[in-house]
Amino acid sequence: MAAKSKPALAAEVVDQLFCMAELGRERSYSPYSHFAVGAAILTDHNEHIPGSNVENISYGATICAERAALLSVISHDAGKPLAIAIVSNADSPIWPCGECLQVLMEFGPSMLVLTRGQNGIVEMSSVQDLLTNPFTAVLPREDVPPG
Repeated sequence: MAAKSKPALAAEVVDQLFCMAELGRERSYSPYSHFAVGAAILTDHNEHIPGSNVENISYGATICAERAALLSVISHDAGKPLAIAIVSNADSPIWPCGECLQVLMEFGPSMLVLTRGQNGIVEMSSVQDLLTNPFTAVLPREDVPPG
């Protein structure tokens, strides 16, 4: 099976996206884990929207940087997400958690995911390659008569 091709982004665009992700990481509120994460989403309107993780003492109320960035894209009507860059204070690149992948899948299964560690290593995939079996609702079809 051939590998799926990933859309190419110009090096300058990737640099800008990682710069915005670093801005998000600087804004992280992570007093409990001390694990600062920043993300930035590139949209089809050529917007670069940052997000940061925001922890809460009630851990379930914590939001990841990836979802924070995506929610900003949606709430600002900034366009269709095309790519997301993720950085943290870890040496190695980190990947979105399953919950973030599920939410990203809703808005862009082919979205490019770029992640960079403090060691400078950049890794790349797509949302659909990372979440191979997403949850999809099984809704009744209107064109099929009941019974």
